[in-house]
Amino acid sequence: MDLDDTDRAILRILQKDARTPFSEIARRIDMSSATVHDRVGRMEDAGVIEGYHASVDPKALGYGVTALVGLRVEQGREEDALERLREIEGVREILLTTGEWDVILRVVARDTDRLRELMFDQVANMGGFSRSQTMIVLGTDYETEGPPI
Repeated sequence: MDLDDTDRAILRILQKDARTPFSEIARRIDMSSATVHDRVGRMEDAGVIEGYHASVDPKALGYGVTALVGLRVEQGREEDALERLREIEGVREILLTTGEWDVILRVVARDTDRLRELMFDQVANMGGFSRSQTMIVLGTDYETEGPPI
């Protein structure tokens, strides 16, 4: 789908706050609500807009530790390993990568004791990995949702 400047303006507004009413978007970009509704519908149908999500702060739910985990997967065990990783509650993202690590996980845990349990009792015991490295996130300097528009 080819996006014009108006589509991009709509996407930028929705990316900042997906709950913005179409009437407010229409006011900001000087367009009718019906036109905004139609454009959003077309972008949804084309797969440009994949869905609408609540952004939840893990710390507010008691998950005080975020970590990145690099894993080297044993050859021939990739699909099985990925399937089992998806079942671990603290795994929030699984990235398939090139370079030193085959997989990088973003995980959350209540504290370092729970992170240790996640790594040793769940990931290490499931097998299929020849090496791992866990990096605890000390803070986030910059974060944005979605691609640049």
